[in-house]
Amino acid sequence: MFHPGRSTRARLTWCFGCLLAASTPAAAHTPGHFAEEQIRYIATYFPGRMSGSPAELMAADYLRQRFSQLGFHSDLRAFNTRYQFHGGEGKDDRRKITTTSVIAAKAGSTPGEVLIIAHSDTFMPRSDKDLNANLGGLSLQGVDDNASGLGVMLGLAQQLSKTPLMVGVRFVALSAGEPSTLGADNYLQRMSPQEKRNTLLVINLDSLIGGDKLRVDYNPDSGDSRLKILVKNLGNQARQAGIPLIINARIKISADCPSDALPFAKAGFPVIDVGSGITGNSCRQRRISRNFPQGMVRYQGQLDNIQNLDTHLTGQISKRARDSMKLLWPLLQEVTQVVKAR
Repeated sequence: MFHPGRSTRARLTWCFGCLLAASTPAAAHTPGHFAEEQIRYIATYFPGRMSGSPAELMAADYLRQRFSQLGFHSDLRAFNTRYQFHGGEGKDDRRKITTTSVIAAKAGSTPGEVLIIAHSDTFMPRSDKDLNANLGGLSLQGVDDNASGLGVMLGLAQQLSKTPLMVGVRFVALSAGEPSTLGADNYLQRMSPQEKRNTLLVINLDSLIGGDKLRVDYNPDSGDSRLKILVKNLGNQARQAGIPLIINARIKISADCPSDALPFAKAGFPVIDVGSGITGNSCRQRRISRNFPQGMVRYQGQLDNIQNLDTHLTGQISKRARDSMKLLWPLLQEVTQVVKAR
């Protein structure tokens, strides 16, 4: 159980400064290149980013400073929560943790705003069964789940930092996203009525690498007619760029693979949930094979790491970072109405 407080935060600050200096790239050649660098860096230097852990706090500090470097107003937000741990012989208990999310914003010239979310934490074992199956833990790099979402989020922030916007953008790296949606629920509860009215679209980024294809789920019943047009444009963009893409008119609701998009969809926001996977509503990410016997990489330290993915899905980290940026950057240009230089 972790209870990071002010003293822990102070001790981590110096270490984080060293990491930030070491991570600054000499040159980010393309948006996809920058996103990939961030995916690999976050996975390498912040494994075991479980909610409430020192690694999560260090990752949050890194993200906050990265957003600040890119010109965004960026803050940390901590909240206390509890989760149920299921022990052996029915010995369950409620465990308290203090988690940390990162919020970075850039205002537009109008009141509207696009909310882009990605959970920053890795899987935290919640039962003796999880522990016995070696799920989660301190060694889990979480490249797919969800350094990939954070890296692409930073890639989009880098692009948006270069120009004025008509519609503002708010990036939120949510804590407590594994294996539930506590962080998303908490953020939604703390949104003011004005913030809710101003939120025109929610985009969730999660597990972009491990699946057979990139995948977009959305909620056509949100009541916003523009959402279907945006999704259709994503499909057209994917075809033109030769990017295999699955589009599904439904947000996943399974408790086995919860999506942080779901609370926002239930609250009536238009939502685009970007990830990777297979056709249908299964939690499986890819076809079952010798290297991926459960059809998944998420939660498993021996699978969701850089070495394994580079070996058995050669080139996929780079390709998915590049393809995600190719799809999402034009979308953001459209919805934020980027003010182009004359």
